[in-house]
Amino acid sequence: MMGEQLYGLGVKDLQNLENKLEMSLQGIRMKKEQILTDEIQELSRRGNLIHQENVELYRKVNSIRQENSELCKKVCSTRHVNAESISRFIPFGTNFGEDLHVPIHLQLSQPDRQFYETPARETD
Repeated sequence: MMGEQLYGLGVKDLQNLENKLEMSLQGIRMKKEQILTDEIQELSRRGNLIHQENVELYRKVNSIRQENSELCKKVCSTRHVNAESISRFIPFGTNFGEDLHVPIHLQLSQPDRQFYETPARETD
């Protein structure tokens, strides 16, 4: 009802109208609270899922870093690998003793022929 239509109402009618308005407002507030509670629960559930994904990805990254570190150590320990060939595998001259959290990128390349050529057989 608009405010202009209230002039003809008595005190009892105005009290009834006020009670109806209060009940309507209470219902609206309850509905709003329920919607907000549901949204908070859904966001919390999503947050937990994202956290679990993050933990799993962190484990994978650490595992890959460990594998990379082991591969780099193997590459460096190979007796045929010299400093020049190591620098091709390790960008920017990264030192293995430095921070292991720096990403290491390995790439395949053809082996140097001088290390793998078989010596010529001597004929008797």
